[in-house]
Amino acid sequence: MSVLAYDLGAGSGRAILGHLNDRGIETREIHRFKNEPVKIGDRMHWDILRLHHEILQGLTLIKQQGEVPESLGIDSWGVDFGLLGSNGELLGNPYHYRDTQFNGVMDTVCQELTAKRVFERTGIQFLPFNTLYQLAALKRSASPLLREAERFLMIPDLLRYFLTGEAVNEFTNATTTQLYNPVLGQWDRELLAHIGVSDQWFGEVVLPGSTVGQLRSSICNDIGLASIPILAVAEHDTGSAVVAVPATETSFAYLSCGTWSLMGTELDQPVISAESMELNFTNEGGAGGTYRLLKNIMGLWILQECMRQWEREGRGITYGSLLAKAEIAPQFASLFDPDDVLFLPAGNMTERIRQYCQKTGQRVPEDQGSIARAILESLALKYRRVLEWTEQLSEKTFGGLHMVGGGIQNELLCQWTANSIGKPVWAGPAEGSAIGNMAVQWIASGTFKDIWEARRAIRDSFPVKEYEPQDRSAWAEAYERFLRITALSPGTETGSEV
Repeated sequence: MSVLAYDLGAGSGRAILGHLNDRGIETREIHRFKNEPVKIGDRMHWDILRLHHEILQGLTLIKQQGEVPESLGIDSWGVDFGLLGSNGELLGNPYHYRDTQFNGVMDTVCQELTAKRVFERTGIQFLPFNTLYQLAALKRSASPLLREAERFLMIPDLLRYFLTGEAVNEFTNATTTQLYNPVLGQWDRELLAHIGVSDQWFGEVVLPGSTVGQLRSSICNDIGLASIPILAVAEHDTGSAVVAVPATETSFAYLSCGTWSLMGTELDQPVISAESMELNFTNEGGAGGTYRLLKNIMGLWILQECMRQWEREGRGITYGSLLAKAEIAPQFASLFDPDDVLFLPAGNMTERIRQYCQKTGQRVPEDQGSIARAILESLALKYRRVLEWTEQLSEKTFGGLHMVGGGIQNELLCQWTANSIGKPVWAGPAEGSAIGNMAVQWIASGTFKDIWEARRAIRDSFPVKEYEPQDRSAWAEAYERFLRITALSPGTETGSEV
């Protein structure tokens, strides 16, 4: 049985075909494409019509290769959305979560409602670009989009709508908005009323594995395909990535590693407490009725922005060459908190790292290798802090860490993560989100009876590389220094600019 997974990340997208046979799961990349934001004036948008075009290109290639998938699913990043008007057409290109118009709105909303009230109603981490604050910003600026809107759809919802004509909201992505109440199991009308947005825009929330429509006949006719069922998978890409974690035990810790790093564990119920709020953890929906207790970490975005800056300056470098330079750069010379708000916006990241190090009295990194090493070491040390917090909140102890996603191709980061946490790291699979997307489709068809049977098949089908911790004493000493520099002492989470 074959299924088609579209996995859309913040920088690229891919269409991957999955076959399930007596040898296990086999995947083949059908189409890969860029996903680049578009800046118009002061506003930053997603090019949603280009993404739709690339999805159609993937279907065309499927047809040319003679494949007939049994179903199709789409996953993407969270929080961002599109609005439909009364005629069912999209009202403007969706805004990018890094658009500056949302700056400062979170603080205002949390002062009005109190942060405690927002967290108790949603269990979601406070991030300045959450959908709650995006909509509040549009309302306070009297955006004409809100005057005309009649339907709210997250990015995968919207792309599914383009394919099927059916407007449906999916659970895992809905929970990222900070507008969904997991206790009530529905959109939170009180929060929507406070920001002045109609709850009539928000439709039924369906669980991963639900069939939400068929490929439009017009698309089938244009491409020459038979109709394909479109499923709502775990449409937040981290939700799909967690499905693909090849864990052998029900209690496990994971790190979905890419532009963002997301670390946590899988639980049956959300952990909505004063402690989880203080540590700014989130409780996002998962597949199979689970919740993902996790924390967003800035991730490889910082390194990617540095590489883009060097490219603009005419000093472009390949990823492999950069990691080789990082490996021989001075150890633990410059450390910082990757989640400082200084590193959230796009821009000259190398200068911001230097600024942070200068203000904290550290060696200021100048060359590319030293900057890259500072980023990777700081990420590995932050992973240890978040893993400790995850154990604290879940009241569990983990024997190691599962790393999935494209970031695991950075073997230096995997090894340094093992060194930092003092436990084994099991890295794989790299295409975690796409594979989890497929797994949900196979569970929905009855091919797998549940998520654990799917994980066994994933474990048997894809290589997992184990990294054992090294240089423990040096990393333990660096960790204590990291905590002092960043003020991430036990039981605290700052997130404020140096």
